[in-house]
Amino acid sequence: MDPFAFVQHASPLTLAVLASLLGGLVATTVGALPALVVGHLSPRVANAMLAFAAGVMLAATVFSLLLPGLALAEPLFGSPRAGALAVVAAMFAGGLAMSAVHRLLPHEHFLKGHEGPARERLARVWLLVLAIAVHNFPEGLSMGVGAASGDATIGLGVTLGIGLQNLPEGLAVAMSLVGLGYSRAQALGVAALTGSVELLGGLAGAGLLAISQALLPVALAFAAGTMLFVISDEVIPETHRTGFGDTATAALFVGFGLMFFLDVALG
Repeated sequence: MDPFAFVQHASPLTLAVLASLLGGLVATTVGALPALVVGHLSPRVANAMLAFAAGVMLAATVFSLLLPGLALAEPLFGSPRAGALAVVAAMFAGGLAMSAVHRLLPHEHFLKGHEGPARERLARVWLLVLAIAVHNFPEGLSMGVGAASGDATIGLGVTLGIGLQNLPEGLAVAMSLVGLGYSRAQALGVAALTGSVELLGGLAGAGLLAISQALLPVALAFAAGTMLFVISDEVIPETHRTGFGDTATAALFVGFGLMFFLDVALG
């Protein structure tokens, strides 16, 4: 079936659910499956995989969210400058929202350690799950907004980009949990659980556009802001804490370049 024809006839909610399921739950689970048989993942390789994911996320943020949002905002707000200001404001709002979530929600990163309020009543695995969920919700939000936009190019670009980066990220998360002593089945289950969070984000994105399609450029920019915060505050710093900064930088370039090429090819 022609995906562009399907987009024209499917409801925004259906598109958002499908996008977040495929790009989130399915991609993360498929990416984590090798954890059932892979004996060991070296720190350098795991680090490179996360950096590659960061590069893909960064390109998707710019080319599949911010630039389409700007193109839609210019006629809506009457001029390129007004449209750019609206997009920047919405992007900042998304970043501030994620910053608030980070401050209010207890969570723990594999290397960075604990963040947020006190954690006495939560086991470490659940703190790790919360950290990954905070990471994944903006991705689901982006896919939901993109898919519910009705523009197949935007929706497919965002979903492909996030699904692509979820493949290595799913494996890196699962292998990290195995390294902490969890069974391979448990690690796969936790990785799949974190991927399912993106469905909630997708529903939230579709809900924004259900209020009014006029919110589309602002919603795209808001989602971009949440993604940019995660990339800058979480993913990139994590990839430079293990002493493999050169490898991480190279992998980020590869991920960014691949997503840039795919975005042009899809357009």
